[in-house]
Amino acid sequence: MSSTQTTTIPGYVAGTWAIDPVHSEVGFTVRHLMTKVRGQFEKFEGVITTTDELEGFRAEATIDLNSVNTRDENRDNHLRSSDFFDVENSGPMTFRTTSFDGGTAKGDLTIKGVTKPVELDVEFLGVDVDAYGNTFIGYEATTEISRKAWGVDFQIPLDGGKVLVGDKVTVLLSVQAILAQ
Repeated sequence: MSSTQTTTIPGYVAGTWAIDPVHSEVGFTVRHLMTKVRGQFEKFEGVITTTDELEGFRAEATIDLNSVNTRDENRDNHLRSSDFFDVENSGPMTFRTTSFDGGTAKGDLTIKGVTKPVELDVEFLGVDVDAYGNTFIGYEATTEISRKAWGVDFQIPLDGGKVLVGDKVTVLLSVQAILAQ
């Protein structure tokens, strides 16, 4: 594979990058009563494709919803059930960019077979080489989605018009990817 050096960002090259799940994180936060519950998905994979310009960035990712971890086994099992992710029938969550302007990635997010557009605020973290000569690229991204828009709408109403689980979910991505050889 050949790659082209871009002079504006040190170490930046056009190429195909495999997301390194050991050094990356796909996480979320959602309101539960008065506090926010944090969780992550432990199994995911993806590819980032870069061109000579930062705006040429494209990404595709697949997230195993069965790997949800909120540090509570009962809650995680409930999230896997048909009340939330319905992992037995709905397959993985996927994301594919449609455009990137250097700060905002637009793309299609699919959850439970429902695909909707989303926008992520993206921070490019740079390029570096590890002690073994491998080249890595890094990004962090955030977005907020309505879980109900994807059919993840289980709810228990509480007194005073409150609900057990909030609708808004903040998605947090921290991605390190290795340049394919």
